[in-house]
Amino acid sequence: MASAAGVSPLLRPAAAAGVPDSDLAYLRLLVAAELLKTDFQTQALRSRKLASASASLTRQMHADDTAHYRGLAALVKAAGQPPTRAGDIDFSYPKRTFRSQGSILKLAWKLGTLTLGAYLGAVTNVQTPGLRQPLGQIAANEAQQLSALALQLRRPVIGGAFAAAVPIDVVSSALDEYES
Repeated sequence: MASAAGVSPLLRPAAAAGVPDSDLAYLRLLVAAELLKTDFQTQALRSRKLASASASLTRQMHADDTAHYRGLAALVKAAGQPPTRAGDIDFSYPKRTFRSQGSILKLAWKLGTLTLGAYLGAVTNVQTPGLRQPLGQIAANEAQQLSALALQLRRPVIGGAFAAAVPIDVVSSALDEYES
């Protein structure tokens, strides 16, 4: 799986100048989604329930999602807002999430699907043209992550021809499920 590290140079602070509040709402939501995913991945790795291939995939996804977070946080900061940080949110997960590799991978799939939909919704709805390319690039990486997870879950590697864009309010409600 390709690293998202190459995305960072495209997330230039200049793209965030004059960003409308609705676009900032998307950026803040996507920041929260990336923080949730990296927190989840950290806990999944600490559980020691993942076989070698799944652990390797989780480490790669963590690196990519950390790069996504850094790029998004830079855009939020350049727009004059403080980005949310990992310590600002207390995440919680369903009771048996980290009991087995299967349960971990199932939640990883759910979070990845939600996050991909969030990015597609953002690409569709942001008003700032300079945000669309980096958001689209991150969406592409999120789709790659889901494809790699599909192999682990024995699901089809290629999903539907048109991935669903998820509205901002639906994503926000779904993320609320993981906040303490």
